[in-house]
Amino acid sequence: MPRIPFLRPRSLAGQLFAMQAVLIAVLVAGYALFTYVSDRSQAQDAAGQQAMAVARAVADAPSVAEAIHTSDPTAQLQPYAVRVMEDTGIDFVTIMDPQGIRWTHPDESQIGKPFLGHIDAALKGESITETYTGTLGPSVRAVTPITVDGKVIGLVSAGIRVDAISRRVQEQVTALIGVAGGALALGAVGTYVINARLRRHTHGMNASELSRMHDYHQAALHAVREGLLMLDGQYRVALINDGGRELLGVSGEVVGRSVADLGLPAPLTGALLSSEPRVDEVQLTADRVLVINTSPVSGGERRGTVVTLRDVTELQSLMGELDSERGFTQALRSQAHEAANRLHTVVSLIELGRADEAIAFATAELELAQALTDQVVAAVSEPVLAALLLGKTAQANERGVELEVSRESGGLDDGPLPRALPARDLVTILGNLIDNAVDAAQGSVGARVTVAAYTESRQEETGEELVLRVTDTGAGVDPAHTDLVFQRGYSTKPAGPGGRGLGLALVRQAVHRHEGTLTVTQAPDGGARFEVRLPLPATETATETATAPETATETRDAVTGGRA
Repeated sequence: MPRIPFLRPRSLAGQLFAMQAVLIAVLVAGYALFTYVSDRSQAQDAAGQQAMAVARAVADAPSVAEAIHTSDPTAQLQPYAVRVMEDTGIDFVTIMDPQGIRWTHPDESQIGKPFLGHIDAALKGESITETYTGTLGPSVRAVTPITVDGKVIGLVSAGIRVDAISRRVQEQVTALIGVAGGALALGAVGTYVINARLRRHTHGMNASELSRMHDYHQAALHAVREGLLMLDGQYRVALINDGGRELLGVSGEVVGRSVADLGLPAPLTGALLSSEPRVDEVQLTADRVLVINTSPVSGGERRGTVVTLRDVTELQSLMGELDSERGFTQALRSQAHEAANRLHTVVSLIELGRADEAIAFATAELELAQALTDQVVAAVSEPVLAALLLGKTAQANERGVELEVSRESGGLDDGPLPRALPARDLVTILGNLIDNAVDAAQGSVGARVTVAAYTESRQEETGEELVLRVTDTGAGVDPAHTDLVFQRGYSTKPAGPGGRGLGLALVRQAVHRHEGTLTVTQAPDGGARFEVRLPLPATETATETATAPETATETRDAVTGGRA
């Protein structure tokens, strides 16, 4: 059933506006009513006080007492009462004898008639105020005695009509209504402005729509495996999902904390604090390789940054292995080309009838290749290391760099590496160190890279450690930059399509993951020397030692293909 527009629930801003407008109207109306009632009561009290003051003034006047003792009090008192009424604004001043017979009255026809009201208290010497309906209508009046030597010789009543009091209150109420109307209009305008701003922020949605969006938001936030991080304009964490906590390695309450206080690596912190958008930028944490994307939140002013995080640790490792395989493939292609040239040479010698020279040439080439394999396998019998070194040797030769395995590497004749050190991490560490060394040595005089891999006892703890050392004949590392070389993005080579400065950072990450150490120093003959030390579990080392005699033979057969 299609939704009828006017039956759609009002937006949250509209509901708040209506509620606030009604509330302000009720408050203003209530205040106006209270003020009207209060002012009316105060006006009546003020009228009574004014009437009492006039009545007492008249009663205390000596001329009034003198006129009362004359044979015709009205002749003197009536003009006097009229003047008092005119001067004070009182509606009537009635002077009467103790029996209540009027000597004065605004309506002269009422003179000589009984006073309408209560005079008993006044006859006892008391002054009273009351609201009473007399000849002029309802009025607030005061009655007070005229005494001479303690004897009541007459009474005075002064009063103000109720309709006159009502007119005074009406004037005040009119002003009050004007003020109340202005307050209501001002409140309505303020409420409209505030709710218009709220409507923009809520995009005109009503409460149920906002609640539903919040539920979807929470569900999506915790369902996505990628990391999501939202920063406010001061680069404080405004929101982070479960994936973001896991990928960044943070725990506890981080919302409200600055990115700089999260303890992240400096390059990653710099990327998050940057005002420029980042697209598929590779960053490293202590044990992960992340791809981050940052985008500022639009809105006319800087409101914050949205950061997405993807874990590509496994992908980066596979890419490293793929690069190694690609290098091996190129080396094999070059070797195949060289082998074809040598085969053509052998065939040509046989066609020329020089079989002995063909055999000697082929045997010399075979012995050279076998000597290289025997050299590597004799130095390092561990299968992964041996295969890696053979491939890297061929690559280095193609680039004009000699790669040799140090005789110190004989200590790895104990067989395969322990399960605590995966072959993938070993390829990452040693492969990147060799690639970096070949890059540095290429083009130098006597370009050479020396690799040493062996185990030795730890100096301060029990057990053994694996030592991997790669030395090159390049320009070396500036001592001032020994810490920078392991940071992502640092490189002395021009950046390629995929960027540079990631290999050594991956090495440091892998070493840190296995609680090892990584150092760089100056080589004795110039160039740089990188050394990695990885602790080996004692139990696995003992087990591997027991299988040592047969491992070397198996490794040589695996690498050489069983050639004799």
